[in-house]
Amino acid sequence: MSDWYTRLTDYFPEKEMKSKRHFELLFHEKEGIYQLEEGPDHIIVYFEKTQYIFIDYILVKGNSRGKGTGSMVLDKLKSKGKAIFLEDEPDNLVDPDSGKRIRFYEKNDFLKMDAISYERIHQVTKELNKMDVFCWSPVHKTEQWVFDQMQDIYEEVHTYKVRELYGCAPQPVSEVLWMKTVALSKLS
Repeated sequence: MSDWYTRLTDYFPEKEMKSKRHFELLFHEKEGIYQLEEGPDHIIVYFEKTQYIFIDYILVKGNSRGKGTGSMVLDKLKSKGKAIFLEDEPDNLVDPDSGKRIRFYEKNDFLKMDAISYERIHQVTKELNKMDVFCWSPVHKTEQWVFDQMQDIYEEVHTYKVRELYGCAPQPVSEVLWMKTVALSKLS
């Protein structure tokens, strides 16, 4: 592994980042499940379970964007035939790339899970981080099913050894993730 962590921290805001030690523990203690793939044009960090893949971070190098690299990375994951989830900032004026990322995911057939609310306070910066949840699936999945898996992801990835790493208790999953309303799934 080369400078993957620097590349991620140069792009993602601090309120979205894990510490390098957090990553290293996940890679080591969840080997084969929490994974890093790095190429000259991209980095992807993901958590893979039997029924789904959670993309924790995906980054395509600036001068490689718009050339199909990101779609190829997603297609490789899609070929596994599992649902794929990711979190992204809502479209906003502070981050001009936010709208571009959302359009990229939509172009790659990811759907925003409108019924899922995700708001967590970063362990270090104490900043509120509101995220939208997106999903792609080869077969129908309800937003409730996605929500249930996101709770698992929060506990197995985002809060993994948080007390040990950051010296504070993680927020309970019930304070971070909730269903806004019962909605019909858009996935088909």
